[in-house]
Amino acid sequence: MSLVSHDVYQHIILAILDFALAMETMILHITTLIKWTIMRLVLITIMSCAFYLQALGQDNKWYSSSGGEAILSWASVNSDGREGNVVTRFSGFFHFQSLVNKDFSQKSGFYTGLTMRNIGFIYDDPNNTSVRKKFRTYNLGIPVGIKMGNMEEKFMFFGYELEIPFNYKEKTFINEKKEDKFDVWFSDRTPSIMHTAFVGFRGPSGVSLKFKYYLTPMFNEDFTETTDTGSIQPYRGLEANVFYVALSFELFRNTDFTYDKPDESMAFHRKK
Repeated sequence: MSLVSHDVYQHIILAILDFALAMETMILHITTLIKWTIMRLVLITIMSCAFYLQALGQDNKWYSSSGGEAILSWASVNSDGREGNVVTRFSGFFHFQSLVNKDFSQKSGFYTGLTMRNIGFIYDDPNNTSVRKKFRTYNLGIPVGIKMGNMEEKFMFFGYELEIPFNYKEKTFINEKKEDKFDVWFSDRTPSIMHTAFVGFRGPSGVSLKFKYYLTPMFNEDFTETTDTGSIQPYRGLEANVFYVALSFELFRNTDFTYDKPDESMAFHRKK
């Protein structure tokens, strides 16, 4: 009697485990579907907002500008009190910004809008010099900037930008050979929101030089993943604040190609 009861209990436990595994798989598929749906909605929203910003720029009280960036980035890294070697990282793709501008006078102005950029850094592990890591995120940003100077020619600008990481990628190289690579949409490995500050100078023909510092560390130190050997926190004790220098270029002013016209076309307001 006790043997039969033991077999019944065993089958019940196995059935429960199978059910739990099936539920876990289903939840994983549903989560993936939700993330992809959110990603598509975010991209559609970005495109819609970009078109709206361009349309808003047709109002002579506002004007729109759009363009790209070439970025050299580094990071201030502290790994359990040790500093690893940080290698300069160049990124030219994919960076885009669609901005609306309001010039209060010929000497001051304001801008905001939407941006998307590829941010990261390259890092040699101080605990194992044969290991090199490459980290990057694609971020959506909402900048708020102040402009001071001659709005028709050259001016300084500074401000704050809120950024939302939506795709994370990590590569591992051992003795210069790539051993691992993965990317994750809307990963918990990074904070959901990053706060940044920037300052820069805009010269003739819409070319700008900008410095940006990420006030929020890149990694979520509480992130936990399950491996064959148990649960680990891969970023515990790893604090990294990214900073970069960017060469920005303006391609369009409202619907006009910037370099089709002389710089005086970039007057601080449009004639009524």
